[in-house]
Amino acid sequence: MARRAQPGGGAVVKRVVVVGGGLAGITAALDCAREHAEVTLLESRGRLGGAAYSFVRDGIVADNGQHVFLRCCTAYRELLGQIDASELVELQPRLAIPVLAPGGKVGWLRRTGLPAPLHLASSLMRYPFLSVAQRASLARAMNALREIDPNDPAADARSFGDWLSEHRQGAPAIEAIWDLIARPTLNLLTGDASLAQAAYVFQEGLLTDPAAGDVGYARVPLGEIHDVAARRALAQAGVEVRLRAGAVAILPHDDGFRVEISGVPTLCAEAVILAVPHHRAARLLPPGSGLDCSRLARLGTSPIVNLHVVYDRPVLGLPFAAGVRTPVQWVFDRTRGAGLDRGQYLAVSLSAADAELDMTGDELRARFLPALAELLPTAREARVETFFVTREHAATFRAAPGARALRPGPRTAIPGLVLAGTWTDTGWPATMEGAVRSGRAAAREAMAAAPRRGESRTAVAV
Repeated sequence: MARRAQPGGGAVVKRVVVVGGGLAGITAALDCAREHAEVTLLESRGRLGGAAYSFVRDGIVADNGQHVFLRCCTAYRELLGQIDASELVELQPRLAIPVLAPGGKVGWLRRTGLPAPLHLASSLMRYPFLSVAQRASLARAMNALREIDPNDPAADARSFGDWLSEHRQGAPAIEAIWDLIARPTLNLLTGDASLAQAAYVFQEGLLTDPAAGDVGYARVPLGEIHDVAARRALAQAGVEVRLRAGAVAILPHDDGFRVEISGVPTLCAEAVILAVPHHRAARLLPPGSGLDCSRLARLGTSPIVNLHVVYDRPVLGLPFAAGVRTPVQWVFDRTRGAGLDRGQYLAVSLSAADAELDMTGDELRARFLPALAELLPTAREARVETFFVTREHAATFRAAPGARALRPGPRTAIPGLVLAGTWTDTGWPATMEGAVRSGRAAAREAMAAAPRRGESRTAVAV
């Protein structure tokens, strides 16, 4: 690692290795560099961005999946500013979600300027997919959800689906509202999700701050933000980025750590931030870390499947829309971001996609192209020029009942060995916001816990 001088001429006192180049690792590396540490970022792939990346297929620059953020995602938005990428995203001035159903029926979830939760009242009163009685019941349930403590272990142990049933939320309300929001944010159906985690999502995004749920998304391929812009910012911060350099072992020593990389010399550091998915972290954690790897395995995984469809003409006149009474969950217009100058490129995002994960491309095409045509009348006459599928088998951990108790904080029993990633206990589900917050917490812990050069380390309880 190249040595840098602190302001005033003092020598750098901490060397940090960050293992993993996703949003958590990028954030942690930038924050440690800002504290004048020497930082090396290791990424096993040939790009940064982790689970939010771009690739080229059939001449199209596509994202692996559609990733959105909300106005309440303050840490992620701060990271965008830090890497000079704020102009590469769109953020709604005011929440407006079009909801489509077969037969041409359209509803809207919009907010007004009233304080929460009244900001949604006008929209929900006119929501066409629920009866008057169902809307009234929905309002009572939302008020009750505001009172749930997301940090209560008893709430975490309960199923959100059981709670909804207790509050008389039937199948129409679950499909038209609760799953519409919970499924893409938790990557689980309401019946499989933790009540505490669901309460956090609704409280943070919809029920507390009226502006919190305004939707943001990338105007450009994600790789331009999470790879190109991030690498540029890391270089400017003095972080050494090594791509195609995966760590194979982390070995504690009295003077710090040895990080072994396949085929290249070992790195030495006073602190190591392990910012990889929980199943990989379990393989890399050294003895004495204080982490029970069997508990990490119990976090499990949940898949996301994305369908990429290019039509020969525009078929969707909106930047995005949700679907009800249809297998189409969310659909996004990615034409401009992909650089297409003709036709229209739609990305269909399918969360909690256990069933779709096992379907072939032909089966998915046979199911979803007719479903899109039912939602978008213009698609019935359009020609499909390209259709392909991306699958994230282990897209997120499962925010199931009891998951909060399995999520560790950043600290391990070995001072200077720190954890980051959406699966750590940030309070957030597995989102870009959760990843950035975990990176921030890991950087603080690493800089506070790592001994100065020459100091010894003693294991601590976690």
